[in-house]
Amino acid sequence: MADETAGHSHPAALSCDGMITHRRAPIGGGDAPEPTGGSADHAGPCAPLSRHLLPETAAVAPNGHLTVGGVDMVELAGALGTPLFVYDEEHLRARCREAVAAWGDGVAYATKAFLCVAMARLAHEEGVCLDVSTLGELHVALAAGVPPERLVLHGNNKSTEELAAALSSGVGRIVVDSFDEIARLGALTDQAAAGRERPKVLVRVTPGVEVHTHEFVRTGQEDTKFGFSIASGAASQAVAAIELLPGVELVGVHAHIGSQVFDVVHFEEAAEVLGSLVAPLGLPELVVGGGLGVAYLNSERAPDQRAWADAIRHACHAAGVDPATRITAEPGRSIAAAAGVTLYRVGTIKALPGIRTYVSVDGGMSDNPRPVLYGSGYEAFLPRAVQASRPRAVRVVGKHCETGDVVVEDASVPEDLAVGDVLATPVTGAYGYAMASNYNKVPRPAVVFVRDGAPRVVVRRETLDDLLRLDAP
Repeated sequence: MADETAGHSHPAALSCDGMITHRRAPIGGGDAPEPTGGSADHAGPCAPLSRHLLPETAAVAPNGHLTVGGVDMVELAGALGTPLFVYDEEHLRARCREAVAAWGDGVAYATKAFLCVAMARLAHEEGVCLDVSTLGELHVALAAGVPPERLVLHGNNKSTEELAAALSSGVGRIVVDSFDEIARLGALTDQAAAGRERPKVLVRVTPGVEVHTHEFVRTGQEDTKFGFSIASGAASQAVAAIELLPGVELVGVHAHIGSQVFDVVHFEEAAEVLGSLVAPLGLPELVVGGGLGVAYLNSERAPDQRAWADAIRHACHAAGVDPATRITAEPGRSIAAAAGVTLYRVGTIKALPGIRTYVSVDGGMSDNPRPVLYGSGYEAFLPRAVQASRPRAVRVVGKHCETGDVVVEDASVPEDLAVGDVLATPVTGAYGYAMASNYNKVPRPAVVFVRDGAPRVVVRRETLDDLLRLDAP
């Protein structure tokens, strides 16, 4: 990558010990190793934000401000307003390339993590397929110019309309999830014009592996709405039923054990179970889904794509899966999460003596519902002083009419945090904007990609008039 600071004063790079290291360019892919496990540096409550939670091009300008993609985050918030989702485009592209290098052709970005036209185009440009699970996601991907054969359609309750749209557009893979869907697919393909290429399908199975993550994002256990159980024999019955459909081609098996999984052992356990089903079938494809965890806190570390892929391939081959089988995955969070930072503006600081201090920002559960839904933890920091120690304990809350409207339950912030400050939460690139709502009729934030010193608005901020567009007269 070219020097993004050419013609400007060179920012200093943010080092893992919280000190400024003077360099001639922002930290990039080769400047800091990817986290591989264990405890992160600076897990203490007063420590500065750890480097591994920031986007790849994050750097510190001479005035102490955080820059991403060569863009000053404090100035950006002033120019475009808050709340604001900011994505490091180089980070997104690097993670896509990392996924292709680890898994090979066929690896798909899970668009549920974050999708807009610009994101769909970026992923396609970097050689990644796209996993879509609704008619809306399919529509956005096609509108972005992604070739339909590079799309994979998911969903536990695909409607006839969704299946028909997938068939008519020529979606590359359809992941079948229920016997009802097999019947719907059979009826649609029976009606298809003679001579049309048969759609390729995979059967989604549940390996019976229960991972240590939030119960709402576990999907591989027996008690789940997704897929066909291997243990009960339903998976084998589904394979037989699909093979009887003359209008489709069964090409593989798909499984997904859950989200935000840190220990590759769980993926290895699932691979061993999958091997017992896949090996005798002789099908050419096996997709192990997504779910690789990412670090949200200073104290967390996560494996990278390569470690994940290597562990799964080894376990699959040990279980008898033919080495010629194409083994791929569907990463989402691990591509988008750390690329994103959310910028807020502090509006109120309310100290309750002997209890706690509340710091209210101009967003909240409408732009990041994960703390409310899953009890998810985040860090908070000031982009004007990204390397500052954070000795002040506060609770960062939003502006919604809910006591549970919490952004960071136990936040550590600099002592001089004040009303009017820009406050940021890192690692919000996945399931932030994607799950945003208009609760309390709050317009959704804008989304900005930054690269080479320039911001690019890829999703505009909603206006008050936008809130009225769907109202019938």
